[in-house]
Amino acid sequence: MVDGQYTVRAIGRVESPLHTRSQAPKQGDEGGPNAWLVFDPAVARGLRELAAGQEVLLLTWLDRADRTVLAVHPRGDLARAETGVFATRSPDRPNPIGFHRVTVLAVDGLRILVSDLEAVDGTPILDLKPVLPGRAER
Repeated sequence: MVDGQYTVRAIGRVESPLHTRSQAPKQGDEGGPNAWLVFDPAVARGLRELAAGQEVLLLTWLDRADRTVLAVHPRGDLARAETGVFATRSPDRPNPIGFHRVTVLAVDGLRILVSDLEAVDGTPILDLKPVLPGRAER
């Protein structure tokens, strides 16, 4: 860390049929399609033991987000009161980290097919973590 700055590097990217934010549902369980997670060869060892049927938490960098936004109308509904972004799941926020609970459908080397992902094509992948049994991580 230098003066509050951290270095985070992408370890892969999303391959999705969603190409724009307007095509993406607000949440994956609202119609997010299956998508491929394509990982950098440098992290191949970290993908061992991933298997179809596992639930995982995918962290992404929402690279199309507006990092200056601090308040939004939830779900873009102007009839709802403006709310601070930290009390919402808005992609627009100072540090636009995406948090997605998905299920692994298939593993093909450096490519992992997952269900219900609302991230758009090309979104950088930051990390992948298993969902632990008995934990409410949604």
